[in-house]
Amino acid sequence: MTTTDTRRAATTTVATITTKRNDLVLAAFRIVVSFLFGCHGLMGLGFLGGIDGQGTAVPFGSWPGWYGSVIELVGAVLVLVGLAARPAAFVLSGVMAYAYFTVHQPEALLPLHNMGELAAVYSWVFLLLAVLGPGAFTVQRAFTARRSVREHTVREHADR
Repeated sequence: MTTTDTRRAATTTVATITTKRNDLVLAAFRIVVSFLFGCHGLMGLGFLGGIDGQGTAVPFGSWPGWYGSVIELVGAVLVLVGLAARPAAFVLSGVMAYAYFTVHQPEALLPLHNMGELAAVYSWVFLLLAVLGPGAFTVQRAFTARRSVREHTVREHADR
């Protein structure tokens, strides 16, 4: 093996390890953020102390509160497990941008002054997940891997 081949192999190994580490960190980030965000959706529906700490839910069917809570919860679960994570993250980013501009921004210009920091951060976090993808350990990746193994097995048997 030449020096060039050794360097190429080492570079490939380092790149593979770095990619796997980044995928793992992104997956952990996705799971933690979506769990925390899902708690907000549950609060709007009256769980985890509700919106007032006394178990009060947003009135059933009210716009945008109740529907927003349902979208938050369903979207958070989809992102958490990694099923249609990119579209769900994109929708959640939009939901949080809507919340920021309709609820918080009219109160004051800066998020620090209008209590909209969390909405702004979640909007950007979910946009980042929509762009980068969910990382490793997703239900969708497991389905895809299982399907490709099954298709490969079917092709193998057909070739015999």
